[in-house]
Amino acid sequence: MRATRAVGVALAAGLLLAGAACTSSDDDTSADGKVRITVNCEPPKSAAIDRRSFEEDIAIFEKQNPTIDVVAHDAFPCMDPKTFDAKLAGGQLETVFYVYFTDVANVVKRKQAADVSEYVDAVKGYGDIQDSVKNIFVSDGKTYGLPRTNYSMGLIYNRALFSKAGLDPAKPPTTWDEFRAAAKKIAGLGNGTVGYADYSASNQGGWHFTAEMYSQGGTMVSEDGKSATVDTPQGKAVLQTLKDMRWTDNSMGTKQLLQITDVQQMMGSGKLGMYLSAPDNIPEVVKKYQGSYDDLAIAPMPGAKGTLLGGDGYMFNRKATPEQIKAGVKWVEFQNLTPGTGANNWERAAKNQAPVGLPQPNLWTGATADADNKLKAEFANVPVQNYELFQTTEVPGKLEPPQAQQIYSVMDGVMSSVLTKRDADIDRLLSDASDKIDRLLANQR
Repeated sequence: MRATRAVGVALAAGLLLAGAACTSSDDDTSADGKVRITVNCEPPKSAAIDRRSFEEDIAIFEKQNPTIDVVAHDAFPCMDPKTFDAKLAGGQLETVFYVYFTDVANVVKRKQAADVSEYVDAVKGYGDIQDSVKNIFVSDGKTYGLPRTNYSMGLIYNRALFSKAGLDPAKPPTTWDEFRAAAKKIAGLGNGTVGYADYSASNQGGWHFTAEMYSQGGTMVSEDGKSATVDTPQGKAVLQTLKDMRWTDNSMGTKQLLQITDVQQMMGSGKLGMYLSAPDNIPEVVKKYQGSYDDLAIAPMPGAKGTLLGGDGYMFNRKATPEQIKAGVKWVEFQNLTPGTGANNWERAAKNQAPVGLPQPNLWTGATADADNKLKAEFANVPVQNYELFQTTEVPGKLEPPQAQQIYSVMDGVMSSVLTKRDADIDRLLSDASDKIDRLLANQR
């Protein structure tokens, strides 16, 4: 989900996402004859350490590439959904501009990004980028961008509460039945302890419903994107599990209509056993809500038939010259796709007391992955053993559905009904939601 992903993923790499697309494409040369490129996502001045690191990276890059002039723009967030489409259509984006994975197809469809196929093979380690990530930027055999970070959903849990409830923190639940049983045991500790918390407001309920559907092996829309697939056995299984946990087991607490900050606060207070999210939530819980790295762990999604995949990357202005594109690709390679430099400078991140050793971003396979993991291990300052199961278990990743935010809004109502009404009719809720999503998809064709 874009509203929460944008900040969380960056923190995992020690960089706060900032910088938005703010000006039109600039001249391709500066006064001294250098190739001039504009880039976004420069951290704001309010994030002093991140800003300084970014400026250091520009200085290092320009020294290594004396014919390139990098001009950074900052604002928050990197990409504002309210203005992105208008700036895209008006050609007002930087030479190198930030996109969510879910925006890539639309940018390509509108012919607003340059084809960079002939340039990306020069990126060292490009062949090691995971296909599931790399292919997001590929359409009809052409490449239109490069990834920056990626994430997938898993089960964040409190190891201390697992131990108190008689559960083995080294063996988190792997099925939804085990998950339900664990939540009930944790809630049984009493004193306001909640076994599992889920979202059901501000489109976040629909976002989590999607993640849970994927874990059951389901989908949100048909392969051709024309019809809803929520009124299925998988959809009913998701809602029935939640309904049983809420009203039969009493393992989800009485306070509902929760959002991500509510749940993070609960986890930080030590009163919550489990919730679903990506690894970037862990430093958020520690930094903002006084959680403990020692207590927080992440495991694969229960069921493990699928998980929600997301992330972001960079595309290149279609008006950019070949020289600008070459320079822009070099910048993204240095800043985001090289172990030990830019956002992957784990030694600097550790000195700046940013978390090092989290299992994501996890962009690569092969030798590049080995190099990055070696550096992470050398400078790790978090308990990496708490994330080992998540990192070593392969779960198929799926992107958010088309018209994701509108669909999430529909499913918010379904989630809130199940979690606030004991007599909620699951069959009717899913049937109504399916009809609404069908209409949404029809209107967008």
